[in-house]
Amino acid sequence: MKANVGGFDKWARILGGSFLLGLVMVGAIGSWGLIGIIPLATGLFERCGLYSILGISTCKIQK
Repeated sequence: MKANVGGFDKWARILGGSFLLGLVMVGAIGSWGLIGIIPLATGLFERCGLYSILGISTCKIQK
């Protein structure tokens, strides 16, 4: 599978997802914050299913 998430997009997903999960762990927000798993996973794996469907890629160099 080709990477389609790269650069700033990748790090924004990782940081945003981690932030949401951190808030859930300290009890600042409810369980809806577990949605942070999705951007965290897509950032770590550099692959987004929705980007694939829409034909979008933020990755400069295709792997």
